[in-house]
Amino acid sequence: MHPLQTFSGIGVPPLEGRVFAIEGDPAALKLARQMVRALGGCVLQLPLSGKPPYHAAAAMAAGQVLAIMEAATTILMSLGIKRRAAVRALLPLTRQVLDNFERIGPRAAWTGPLARGDFAVVASHLAALRKSPAEFRGAYEQLNRLAARVLSQDPEHTLAELDELHTDVKAMSKSMGRQG
Repeated sequence: MHPLQTFSGIGVPPLEGRVFAIEGDPAALKLARQMVRALGGCVLQLPLSGKPPYHAAAAMAAGQVLAIMEAATTILMSLGIKRRAAVRALLPLTRQVLDNFERIGPRAAWTGPLARGDFAVVASHLAALRKSPAEFRGAYEQLNRLAARVLSQDPEHTLAELDELHTDVKAMSKSMGRQG
């Protein structure tokens, strides 16, 4: 039995009303269901081999989203924007997209240059991220590829466009390196 809950090490989070992943033999599942119901929670029954992918999904939805938010905050701070103002700017945007994800679904909630097929803007983002740590640009590139795979109506076309863009940006960077 595993509560789908963050544990930050600061205080004990409430478990009432949470989702609990359960797995095990029939007797263990029965007891786990009773415990979850007693907490007013919801059961998410996993197959016996389901714990690692379940946990990976939870890590992506919590810890890695936090890494993305901190990277975005850091990028705004690199422009001279104070942390508090950067967080205040980004949190409502992120909350809105998550609300839209829940309300209208992932493809309808997807916005931004990649969703529009505006690869020139994506290229400008990549160029701007050259001054950031390599992980920032790498994450941006890989998150674009992930978005293309899971959100695009035509993933193969979008991925091919990203590959072409990556090749063009890489050639441009080499050219600029020789000039400077």
